[in-house]
Amino acid sequence: MTLISMTGSDAVIIVAHRPIVWFARRIFSGVVVVWAAATFAFLIQCVLPGDRAQIIINVTSGNVGPASSAELAAINAKYGFDQPLAVQYGKYILQILHGDLGESYQQHRPVAAIIAEQIGPTIVLAIAALLTAWLIAILTTLFIAGRDNIWSKLLNDTQVFLATVPPYWLATILLVLFAVKLGIFPVIGGNSPIGLVLPTLALALELSGFFGQVVQNEFTRVLEQPFVTSARARGMSDFGVRLRHVLRHAALPGITLSGWALGKLLSGAILIEVVFARQGLGGVLVAATSSRDVPIVSGAVLISAALFVLPSIIVDLIYRVVDPRIKLT
Repeated sequence: MTLISMTGSDAVIIVAHRPIVWFARRIFSGVVVVWAAATFAFLIQCVLPGDRAQIIINVTSGNVGPASSAELAAINAKYGFDQPLAVQYGKYILQILHGDLGESYQQHRPVAAIIAEQIGPTIVLAIAALLTAWLIAILTTLFIAGRDNIWSKLLNDTQVFLATVPPYWLATILLVLFAVKLGIFPVIGGNSPIGLVLPTLALALELSGFFGQVVQNEFTRVLEQPFVTSARARGMSDFGVRLRHVLRHAALPGITLSGWALGKLLSGAILIEVVFARQGLGGVLVAATSSRDVPIVSGAVLISAALFVLPSIIVDLIYRVVDPRIKLT
């Protein structure tokens, strides 16, 4: 936006880069979220019961007995546990800024490399579930929303039910019914396309109920707007009006929630991967938690925060493209 300020005969042109300011604010808020997650991950390592050096020795050796003073001193010196807490925190933040998430106590490998190897299938599952949830919500809304019949009432009740069903419980039912009983899908999903179907549905069905409720309510409201009546008066079919005019406006609340939903799906995907024995962060986190491999757990917390921030910024941009009335301020 350009502002012109007049002072006597002189004109001063002031260019306000609103999109740049908005983007800078969003980046700053995202950095704050990631920093808070990094601080939380650091505190996890400090407040866990037990001596960190003793835990590392026990995990490495497989013994549960107390280590000698010399062994504890060597571990404390290696990882910097003998330094003041403020110094440890400063070094931890500097490591993160250089892309270093620490080293696994159990695997003796960089945490960043371990997560990078396993995060791909988790992201694929989360994105597949988000797209499937949107597809289900849009199709059901287009054909049934705003109609006063038994199918509309049945859809509404079904969406409410799906929105309240825990994905872990739904995943177990889908696994038993379609994999164990009917044998349509493999019991152990793996990373094949057919093995992605049940985990995707387990996550998408709950989210589709949530999206469906939000979009359906807005869809019904938009159907009563004057521009919808005008479109019908010009001879456009009911389905054309719903698809070309109403859906664009009705989808805006759902688009706003998609960034939050993707973050929720990433955390939910970890549990679903355990149910279907899929490769991904789920198995890594379960093993790291059981063995108290704190660097992997804290690294996963930090990566999850970053993956939550990035989709939120992208969704905000999409929202403003879909609805030109929204300005980047």
